[in-house]
Amino acid sequence: MKRLKIILKDEKTGGVLLLCCTLFSLLLANSVFSESYDALWHFHIGGHSLSHWINDALMAVFFLLVGLELVREMHEGELSSLKTAMLPFSAALGGMIFPACIYLLFNGGSPTQSGFGIPTATDIAFALGVLSLLGNRVPLALKVFLMALAVIDDLGAIVVIALFYSSSLNSLYLGLGLGVFALLLILNKKFHITNVFVYIAGGIALWYFIFNSGIHATISGVLLAITIPIEKRSETCLSARMQHALHIPVHFIILPLFALTNTAISIKGDFANTLHEPFAAGIMLGLIFGKPLGIMLFSFLSVKTKLCSLPSGVKWKQLFGVGLLGGVGFTMSIFITMLAFGDNAHYTDGAKLTVLLSSLIAGIAGFLWLKVILRSAK
Repeated sequence: MKRLKIILKDEKTGGVLLLCCTLFSLLLANSVFSESYDALWHFHIGGHSLSHWINDALMAVFFLLVGLELVREMHEGELSSLKTAMLPFSAALGGMIFPACIYLLFNGGSPTQSGFGIPTATDIAFALGVLSLLGNRVPLALKVFLMALAVIDDLGAIVVIALFYSSSLNSLYLGLGLGVFALLLILNKKFHITNVFVYIAGGIALWYFIFNSGIHATISGVLLAITIPIEKRSETCLSARMQHALHIPVHFIILPLFALTNTAISIKGDFANTLHEPFAAGIMLGLIFGKPLGIMLFSFLSVKTKLCSLPSGVKWKQLFGVGLLGGVGFTMSIFITMLAFGDNAHYTDGAKLTVLLSSLIAGIAGFLWLKVILRSAK
């Protein structure tokens, strides 16, 4: 319980910081300093731009934390048993399938169909941040459900990135990367090595090989997380210590840097027309309507078929509010945008702005819905 409260506090503060960084970045990108601000992120270090290092290297650390949290949940949290994991798993699955289908309904067979993964993601920091604004009126079980849903959602996004947003594979580097992954697993499971520097060194090697293999480099963070030693109910095992150590740098350094570099978008006068384009319509409708509909329908079907049950103290109306908050895409949606549209500035900038607008609408809708529902439940 204490650990959950610490995480929720970090998520709330981190969400506010992300919002401030986004507004600051948009302001600078549309000011007289726009050229200098853009040049900052394109400054080259070691043959790659600063933006590239943030998106491919620092974000691998973010995915490492996501992976550690996922493994932890599977060991002792909401995902540790099939019965408790089925509801958030079903909800997350529906919350990915529906938005993707809505997007493809508008973009299937077009040059923008690769963006189907954009509206499938939920930003855990922003979604939990909005939920925490409602204070103690929110049942703890509802917060835990949203956390579990968002973690599974992140796993789904990782799978989507690995399957659909990786370039042609280099079998040599992929083999070397898998070899490092296997070696780290052996060091953990067979030799019980718990020295953090061994896994840091292995993680760097793993990142390098995956980076050159054609699979997106951030996947290395998740693979590394799987190899880290973990013990049930232990706050001193290496996995738990790494989680605690990474929370502050990830939420207060890496994600803010990600927001600053990827929301440096110049808002043109024709943005209103961009919203009418199929790719923007697919993203907006997918996040605002597809997410809650998919989450609710799949949750309802899993409960009615007795695969699982609603958490104690949670009602369907409250669950719908969480479904609305699932439409807060931001970090993962913007990340997938860059993978889907690459250097096409029109699609990339238009999609990013649509994600921001859609996330804002979904966040406000979820907040207002839950505020009314929780007040009436008193």
